[in-house]
Amino acid sequence: QVQLVESGGGLVQPGGSLRLSCAASGSAGSIAAMGWYRQAPGKQRDLVATVTPGGSTNYANSVKGRFTISRDNAKNTVYLQMSSLNPEDTAEYYCYADELRGGVRRYWGQGTQVTVSS
Repeated sequence: QVQLVESGGGLVQPGGSLRLSCAASGSAGSIAAMGWYRQAPGKQRDLVATVTPGGSTNYANSVKGRFTISRDNAKNTVYLQMSSLNPEDTAEYYCYADELRGGVRRYWGQGTQVTVSS
């Protein structure tokens, strides 16, 4: 059973920056793609960014140029550096990890709140 532990959320002023971290542990297979989704109150959960073990990345249009996703494969940890934050970025942020073990199974973190407000 893969466990994901997130950290780094909080309150930040518009234009500020935050860095989220998510560490995966307990995998009996290998970790493939990792990434982040976010969900604002009353809205669906949307993809923010993904990163493969080889470092290929994908971003939602709304965060391109402001957010950077990266990972440390040795630590099975994914990071999300967020800059130029605006109130529309306020949401619960969830990390995920895809475990390869026979098939593919996705695991989710517990979520970390990011609030952008003056």
